[in-house]
Amino acid sequence: MREFVDTVLGFPTALFSFSLVVVAAYWALVLLGGLGHFHAGTDGHTGAGAGGGGHFHGDGGFHGHGAFHGHGAVHGHGGMDGHGGGHDTSGGHEDGHGSGGPLAAIGLGGVPATITLSLLIALAWFASLAGSVLAGGGTPAAPLAAAVLAVALAAAWLGTRLAIVPLRRVFREEPAASLRDFVGRTCVIRTGRVGVDFGQAEVTADDGSSAIVQVRRHALDVAAEGAGTGAAEGPPGGAASGPPGGAVRPVLGAGSIALIFDFDPEGQFFWVMPYDGPTP
Repeated sequence: MREFVDTVLGFPTALFSFSLVVVAAYWALVLLGGLGHFHAGTDGHTGAGAGGGGHFHGDGGFHGHGAFHGHGAVHGHGGMDGHGGGHDTSGGHEDGHGSGGPLAAIGLGGVPATITLSLLIALAWFASLAGSVLAGGGTPAAPLAAAVLAVALAAAWLGTRLAIVPLRRVFREEPAASLRDFVGRTCVIRTGRVGVDFGQAEVTADDGSSAIVQVRRHALDVAAEGAGTGAAEGPPGGAASGPPGGAVRPVLGAGSIALIFDFDPEGQFFWVMPYDGPTP
């Protein structure tokens, strides 16, 4: 027993013994419910993590109930949840189990850092203990101790890398929802009009959730619509002119169907145009 204690407290095993105590205490608290659930990235930093139950937060992006959350362009009702951590180019946010960082750099990314580090420390401790025992127990001579340390680290890295391969499939996250996903969809106008500086519409995502988004029309479209309406009405007391049958470019008002054809990341709104075809 004394030889075991001397080996555990000797170099190089002692480097991992104290870390192993911390790891054991952490998981004991997790099992006892002291920490609830953990949020950890895969790149060696902990933070807002695994996406399915949180919400996007922004400062100029979007917000709502269960779908997109933030402050600005979009109010949602439904799914598409996650914990925001960084801004994407479309005005949304991205986070979750990233692909960068020190652990990913050595091939150990893809799962929460708490799991990766726990495996790494436990395997390094065991390999170091076994190597020290084979080297005579206690604290081996300096050259042997250095060799045991190098072998333990290599064995821990290899063992952890093999162990997290199946875990990556468990912790794999869906791509973060983006406002650009709405481009090409139809929407229902929810305001009395849509102009160059005002308008809102309701759009439905693939999962059935809906969101109220800010929409705009190009100035040329609005001007052409006004000209077409005036031509159809004709001069006072005269016959109406314009397209046969009095057809006029449809006005986008409450209840109208419009097609989203572009997204403005700076203004955080969508460009729309009248649409009277089948729903895409």
